[in-house]
This record gives sequence, structure tokens and C-alpha cells, in this order.
Amino acid sequence: MRIVSLLPSATEIVCELGLADMLVGVSHECDYPPDVVADLPRMTRSAIPHGLSSAEIDQVVSARLARGESLYLLEEPLLAELQPDLVITQELCDVCAVSFADVCTLAARLPGNPRIVSLAPPNLDGIFSDVLTIAEAVGVPERGRRLNERLSQRLDGVRRAVAGQPRPGVVALEWLAPPFIGGHWVPEMIHLAGGRDLLGRAGERSFRVRWEDVVSAQPDVVLLIPCGYSAEAAQREWDALPRPPGWFDIPAARKGQVYALDANSYCSRPAPRVVDGVEHLARLLHPACFPQEGTAQ
Repeated sequence: MRIVSLLPSATEIVCELGLADMLVGVSHECDYPPDVVADLPRMTRSAIPHGLSSAEIDQVVSARLARGESLYLLEEPLLAELQPDLVITQELCDVCAVSFADVCTLAARLPGNPRIVSLAPPNLDGIFSDVLTIAEAVGVPERGRRLNERLSQRLDGVRRAVAGQPRPGVVALEWLAPPFIGGHWVPEMIHLAGGRDLLGRAGERSFRVRWEDVVSAQPDVVLLIPCGYSAEAAQREWDALPRPPGWFDIPAARKGQVYALDANSYCSRPAPRVVDGVEHLARLLHPACFPQEGTAQ
């Protein structure tokens, strides 16, 4: 089977299932596993200029969506040339990847009538379901079940490790200018890691807030997880922003518990590595429970 993945998360799932050799094309944002995706053709490109700040990106995204314009462009001639049997896309977020409607319109023009599998996981259970969906689409359902079992066992290990511990209040910022609160699976990740998400809504979209809302929540821990950013890029963006009134009085600021994380690896992508994210968060929130690296697994 020839697979084109238009999602970084789907690419990661395909590879975790041991199907990397079936990938013939990926999106421009697919960067993991690096040894698999490095030489694969890129089926998409961004319509957003490079080098913008998070505030500038927000302005461009809002303007394009208001005009009904896509944020991503598909490389139709190349996609037709590759003749995929299966194209994996998504319906969760038009900001995160090529829209489902655009993919369906293009696929109708492709030779061979490739099958379209669309993913839209609202929460952690949805991510597990997507693993099964892809495994079944390729004809290896048992691999999907085994992968989910391994991931579930790791989450159970985290639950046991943090059981009975005090739960610090956490605010997870999925965007910084303007501030957005992480939704979907992020509140569940925080709960599993032994924290309390003070503003997030599990299973729902991220949403914009005011900085005074963040300050009023008085979080013990603040997570900087802007979608698509590395930890280093998130930290640079944060360092460039002015602090809102009252910021240095919140517990997280006083205790130095404002953490920039690699959102792509740990939080943003609905893929198996969210389990890595839960483990990483648990170590941040409850370091005494994990005296040795990897004990949550």
C-alpha cells in the first residue's frame, strides 16, 4: 500500500505501527521520525510567511480564515504522480493542517481513486481510536491494538506514581500572543500527570483568554506550549513579550515554575508521543515521584 500522510500525527502513528516503508509522501510539517521523513516528498506548503511573531501569525491566520482562504496549499501534480492508495488527513482544525474539504476536492481528481481517511480526535480516547483506524485501514488491526496496550500501560504507570500526591494548579498556554488555553487532550494530560488544569476544557477546542484571566487563576505552574513551536522557540517568544500586570505575584512566577515545552513532541500532535508528554509533565509536577528518568514507563 502507498500512503500519503498530510498530518505529522498520522505520520508518527504510521511509523509507530511499523509501516514506515509504505509512506510515499508527507506534509511539510512532518519532522518525526527524522530518519524516515527526511527524504520523503512534501505534499503541502504553508501560505503563511516565515519569520513572523506569534501575534503576527495570529493576524495573518485570522485574516485568511475570514476571507475563506486556506492556510495550506496542496502539491497536486506531485500527489497525482505518487498515486497513493491511502491519503490520511484531518477534520479537527483548519489552522493545524490542510482542510478536509480541500483534500476531498483534490482526491476526486486523482487517478486511482485513493481512499481518504480523516482523523478528528477530540481527546486521548480519540487518539487511541485513530491508531486503530489507521491500523485497520492498512489491514493490520492487531498492531494497532498492541500499540494501544503499550501506551495504556505507560499511562497506568504514571497514574500509580502520582496517586495520592497534591495536585498543583496548572495553566497551559497553546498560544502566547494573544493567549489561548490548550484544549482537546491537554487537560487530560495534565490530570493524568497529577495536576489540575485551571482553565482548560477537556475534549473542547482551545480558546482565547485575557492575560488577567491567567493571572486571576493563580496557577502554581504555567506551561508554554504554543502549537508548532519547539521549546527554544517558545522560550524566545515568551522572553520577547511584556509581562501582564500582576504576573510576578502568581505562584508559578514566584517559584520559577513557568516551563517552555516542545509542543510538537509532547502536546500539540494527537499521536503516541502524547504519552511521552504525560510522563514529562508528571516529572515536572511531581519530581520526587520519579527519582530516576523513565520510572514512569
